[in-house]
Amino acid sequence: MWDARLYDDKHSFVWKHGASLIELLGPQPRERILDLGCGTGHLTAQIAAAGAEAIGIDTAATMVEQARHDYPDLHFELADARNFAFAEPFDAVFSNAVLHWVKEPEQVIGCVRRALKHGGRFVAEFGGKGNVMAIVAALDEAFREVGAGVFEMPWYFPSIAEYSTLLEQVGLEVTHAVLFDRPTPLEGENGMRSWIEMFAGGVLAKLPPGRREEFLGSIEMRLQPVLCRDGKWFADYRRLRVLARLP
Repeated sequence: MWDARLYDDKHSFVWKHGASLIELLGPQPRERILDLGCGTGHLTAQIAAAGAEAIGIDTAATMVEQARHDYPDLHFELADARNFAFAEPFDAVFSNAVLHWVKEPEQVIGCVRRALKHGGRFVAEFGGKGNVMAIVAALDEAFREVGAGVFEMPWYFPSIAEYSTLLEQVGLEVTHAVLFDRPTPLEGENGMRSWIEMFAGGVLAKLPPGRREEFLGSIEMRLQPVLCRDGKWFADYRRLRVLARLP
């Protein structure tokens, strides 16, 4: 279960980096825009502040509850990115730092296609090919070291070509796509441990009893030479940003 307060307090960089993505979205007054994977609603609120009718959906009840509490005038719903549907179409579907969590991209893209008006746009940013490569390698090695078995990749990090092809297969035209590095500072001296606890909880849940501290310590030891500088931890993010339109 997602800890909405911890997400906002220690990992606010996730939604704060979405500000430039909203610039790409360019929300206009009276547009109807869906925030797909809205989290605690901060970016939904920024879209609404531009005069758009913004609706946020998320699969995590704790996130939706927090969003409703913080932004009572906005509309948030509990829904899955793989099978959502609305009676009225949208001028745009927006998504920040969400789609790497969904390992069935075809289902998401199909829902996005059905949700858009003709002429509508899909604007998204998420982990792309090579995202957190060093962290993934350390997770894999430490997972095997503690006898947890074969490490299963919990995320989906596509290339530009792979994701663009999926979008084009449903009739969306990709007009902008870029893959870029974004080394991201993590909060506190235990920043890497906190990141793993927040974003790799599914991996932690599969550890043998009593091996959690050993596992986390092993990861810190492996990553300290490459992702810790002057006592500050970084995540080796690579982001895929796309803009596609429905003709």
